Amino acid sequence: MKPSVPEERLASGGWSLREEVAETLFRLPAARVEGHTLLYEDAAPDEGVQAVTDGDRDPPRRFFFATRLSFSPPLGPGIGPAMVLPTVVSEARRAFADDLADRGFRGIDRGRSQRLRTEAGDRARLTKYTARYGVERDGSVHRIDIEAWIAVWVHDGTFRLAGGAYPTRGLADLLEATDGDGEGSGDGKDLGTSIDYPNPAAAREELLGLIRAVR
Repeated sequence: MKPSVPEERLASGGWSLREEVAETLFRLPAARVEGHTLLYEDAAPDEGVQAVTDGDRDPPRRFFFATRLSFSPPLGPGIGPAMVLPTVVSEARRAFADDLADRGFRGIDRGRSQRLRTEAGDRARLTKYTARYGVERDGSVHRIDIEAWIAVWVHDGTFRLAGGAYPTRGLADLLEATDGDGEGSGDGKDLGTSIDYPNPAAAREELLGLIRAVR
């Protein structure tokens, strides 16, 4: 079964479903841990994006995911979610860091952890990561700073994972530098307005709100 996500909120917020996949995420001594994941990315217009990267690669998009875990075979009698929670949290964090690396993020650093109360009233373990992303422009590499979060919790007896990432610094400077060079998107539009990325505080609030709404 797939996780429940706030579909109307995602649609109105400019998010697009990019992938839905069911796969084995990791293994415990007596069971495979399988996840059904929904992955959303920023659906902002692509016009002008390649102009700021010398056609190399796009600036990093915001993304959000939600996963519902299951165990195969099911956990045995007397083994509840609380008993495997530390292992699930540890493995989920490791897999999330690996995913950030696969997306091209570098300098990935795990930061503080805290509690998060979901809209359903569950208590989640929320962990912050920071990273960076290099974008080439005019022979130079521009650094874009990234903030990422992952939450792990139990809802109605089954595990949920949710999280995502967004740029915090460097992307606006890159767009402004491109405009200052007089090299726009080719149609007279300002790149800084044609690619609409929210400020870091707004992006953080939106992402954490989406995480809270997962069931």
